[in-house]
Amino acid sequence: MKKSKYMVVILITSLLIILSVTVSTINYIVSLNNAQNQLKDQALPLSLDNIYSDIQKSIIQPYLVSSLMANDTFVQDWLVNDEGNSDKITKYLETIKNKYDMFNAFLVSDKTKNYYTQDGFVEKINDTKDDNKWYFKFKRIENKHEINLDMNAMLSNNLMMFINYKIFDSNYHFLGATGVALKISYIDDLLKSFRIKHKFIVTFFNNKGEVILSERQINNRTNIDEYEELVNNKEIILSKKTNVLEYSRDGATYIINTKYIPELDLYLTVEAKLDDFVGDVRQIFYFNLLISISITIIISFLVAYIIKNYSRKLEYLSQYDTLTKIPNRRDFEEKLNNHIFLQKRRANEIGLIFFDVDNFKLINDRLGHQTGDFVLRRVANILKNSVRKSDLIARWGGEEFIIALIDSSLDDCMKLAEKIRAELEHDYELKDICSYSVTASFGLTMVTEEDTKDRVLSRVDEAMYKSKDEGKNKITFLI
Repeated sequence: MKKSKYMVVILITSLLIILSVTVSTINYIVSLNNAQNQLKDQALPLSLDNIYSDIQKSIIQPYLVSSLMANDTFVQDWLVNDEGNSDKITKYLETIKNKYDMFNAFLVSDKTKNYYTQDGFVEKINDTKDDNKWYFKFKRIENKHEINLDMNAMLSNNLMMFINYKIFDSNYHFLGATGVALKISYIDDLLKSFRIKHKFIVTFFNNKGEVILSERQINNRTNIDEYEELVNNKEIILSKKTNVLEYSRDGATYIINTKYIPELDLYLTVEAKLDDFVGDVRQIFYFNLLISISITIIISFLVAYIIKNYSRKLEYLSQYDTLTKIPNRRDFEEKLNNHIFLQKRRANEIGLIFFDVDNFKLINDRLGHQTGDFVLRRVANILKNSVRKSDLIARWGGEEFIIALIDSSLDDCMKLAEKIRAELEHDYELKDICSYSVTASFGLTMVTEEDTKDRVLSRVDEAMYKSKDEGKNKITFLI
């Protein structure tokens, strides 16, 4: 009984845990897919646009300023007709620097090879100086502009980002170069802010796949070919279409959104680690799983408690008579059978007393069933108070009761039977409710070595009916 009871609890608990884990896992997978799709379709493109806006303010603005300077007719006229007056260009560059909050504004005249900044004339450049080679290299390329990262001893000897722009006259003759400079630390801080604020890694490539801008603290690669996970998608990244790519690295999933920046002629990539954006989903999964298992455990305890109580009630009902609160016939027969088997090994004496309340039908008919129930309960109480704990008693059925006296002699059994008979006949409570003495007819027998349960029960039943036939309220013994 106990084993099956625990098996039911274990089965229910297992099913609830499987259900909880399954539902939580399905919700997690759905939420994970939704988060991933939202990252791809909404968060990443939206953030890319936001980053692009920030870049426009921080990088493209200097780029546009350089373009403005190169196409300014004042600069073109000054290079052609008035280069001798350096104060004019110095004031012009100073105005540009202060107005747009640049670190440096510069101009190089191709005719004189003079290098000017907002502080005035700096030097005369030539292609033999390492610091000047940028100009001659820039002059030879086809592009009208470029972004160049370089060290310049004339400008605090810090790593700088120069935005260079070619100057032409109305006949498209090359006149020189102009532009602005930003400290690379400023750009680096900008890219770092994207990583910290948006959890995105921002990188700029040119059309050759070279890394033009990236956060130096986390990236020391110089070319897209050094990105093992990206090299196979090089053509997609270096295309002028916006694309979304997905790849794995070190067991983690990454998503990259690409965008071409025409103002810079550079390719912007924004990289996001999926785990950074689904961490909340995972935490919610663990939380839901914990709650589900906790609820399952609570339910299991409740089920175990209910089953235990229900089992206890069933066990009680299977063993006890609900009216008299003493053992019933089924329980008595089972225990008697065990004692009979033990008697054959121990050779102890067992006596059976079987009695029936006399004229009980008249009590029910004349005084009512409630009175009849009271009589049965009172008889059971007298019976319980008359026997030892080691003895067996039971309500056999209706108004019949039975006693098994363990390790008792015939003389002891006769004395107990007479005691109970007399107590019933003279009981004050029974006389009070029935207005007359309530008696019972008794049968008595001793269990022999040859007896079975059915045989001895049949004999004691016969003895009781013999008492009935001989006038009731007496004890009959049968061997």
